Amino acid sequence: MRDFKTLLVWEKSYELAKSIYSVCAKFPKEELYALTSQMKRTATSIPTNIAEGCGRGTDKDFCRFLYIAFGSANELEYQILLSAEFKVY
Repeated sequence: MRDFKTLLVWEKSYELAKSIYSVCAKFPKEELYALTSQMKRTATSIPTNIAEGCGRGTDKDFCRFLYIAFGSANELEYQILLSAEFKVY
């Protein structure tokens, strides 16, 4: 079992999630239950999965959760690109 708070990747993803919340607060209100909601869930899932993986008993389980976090990071990248394309912020 690892302490997720000691991992730089967790720290960076935690900061990213907080930044996404700040940015989403500037989006138009009509996006509240659409893109902003999805972006916030996606952003928080990154550090959440890293933390959960740290609580697992094996390196294999930890790696699986890192892959899930990486998938969420890619999903968030797409959502940021989409929001920039439509200039919703």
